[in-house]
Amino acid sequence: MSQQDLINSIVREVLAELGNGGSAAAPSKASTSGKLDHTKDYPLAKNRPELVKTPGGKSLEDITLEDVLNGKIGANDIRITAQTLEYQAQIGESVGRPQFAANLRRAAEMTRVPDDRILQMYNALRPNRSTKAELLAIADELESKFDAKICAGFVREAADVYERRDVLRKD
Repeated sequence: MSQQDLINSIVREVLAELGNGGSAAAPSKASTSGKLDHTKDYPLAKNRPELVKTPGGKSLEDITLEDVLNGKIGANDIRITAQTLEYQAQIGESVGRPQFAANLRRAAEMTRVPDDRILQMYNALRPNRSTKAELLAIADELESKFDAKICAGFVREAADVYERRDVLRKD
């Protein structure tokens, strides 16, 4: 085994252990219910690596330290996808964590929003930074442009709460 193969192997093993919490579990090929289950599918990187893809469709095996160092793998190649977050949400539900699953689904929606726009929205959501109309426009944008209905609901709720607490920007 070459030194590069050894490094790649170590990186994969560390990533698998991070997702596994250090426990060993037998891999499974598929969940019988169509939804993922923590007893068979978690951690995905170890038990269902075929499901984990980059936004460009690369598998975990396609991501090597050598390719990162050579510039063949960039930041967009290692971003999480909405589908992977949905799989994690299913696993969360399978352990009775519906709130965690909902948070992961909200995060999945955010994968469709460009980073610079997320930062703008974050700043607009700070107290006294936006009018109610501006926040409602952001909610409409999230829903119509990015199909982020959950996130749009949160922004609309924030606009109402900010109005009640008098922390909207005054025109």
